[in-house]
Amino acid sequence: MYKIGEFSKITSLTIKALRYYEEQEILCPSERDKNGYRLYNDQDYERARLIALLRGLDFSIMEIRDVISNYGGEEDLSYFLKEKQAQILERIAGEKALLKKLEESLPGGSAAGIIRQEYDIVIKEIEEMIVVSTRFRGAYSDVGKYIGSLYKAAGNKSFGCPFSLYYDEEYREDADVELCVPVKGMVQASGISCRKLPGCRTISTIHKGGYDELGFAYKALLDAAYERNLQPVSPSREIYRKGPGLIFRGNPSNYVTELMIPVREMDIPTQEQKG
Repeated sequence: MYKIGEFSKITSLTIKALRYYEEQEILCPSERDKNGYRLYNDQDYERARLIALLRGLDFSIMEIRDVISNYGGEEDLSYFLKEKQAQILERIAGEKALLKKLEESLPGGSAAGIIRQEYDIVIKEIEEMIVVSTRFRGAYSDVGKYIGSLYKAAGNKSFGCPFSLYYDEEYREDADVELCVPVKGMVQASGISCRKLPGCRTISTIHKGGYDELGFAYKALLDAAYERNLQPVSPSREIYRKGPGLIFRGNPSNYVTELMIPVREMDIPTQEQKG
């Protein structure tokens, strides 16, 4: 058995670190003597070596606790290390992508001073249509997860382009989204809704490019609506005229999305109402 000072020396862990690991319940002394002093054995030594290795590889305390609770030997350790390696590679890829964006945004970069497309604004009357749809809460990028199941449910009755209805007035990380596929007649399928989508009057424009710049198109629509004394209402609609495939995303610069916001005449107070 080793006293805490001796154990500190043979493990190259400070007494402060040993006490901290004990607080975190990842390295507790196996025994205490009659005076309450900590005593460590060879099993504690092996665990300390494992903790030192993991800390040197930038494992967090929470990760170390998870490893230790599921550790059964060297074979298990190799799985944990491979998982950590994959996480680091994913983080590096994200950092590289961020560096690329920073470089493009610097003066002279490809994204610096970029000329935004001009949007042609059109008032459109949308007719009633039948759609198969699924409604969910999640990220905007989650839309692609559901498109395959909708087309499978629609079968040979599908026609036209898929589109999303967005029921939130603001940007949200857990958006209220309904993904729709137009169909020729009613369809029955488990877990899929089939309904008549009422017609409405909309203000519309076409956006060419990636979805990360759709905000510019929405701004153009809202500005145009207020200039025309039109009140925007929910849900807005994004029609995917040309977008990513079911497997490959393709070049986002070639995406074509039609944006529509339902509108109604804005109530303008009369002189008597103002008075």
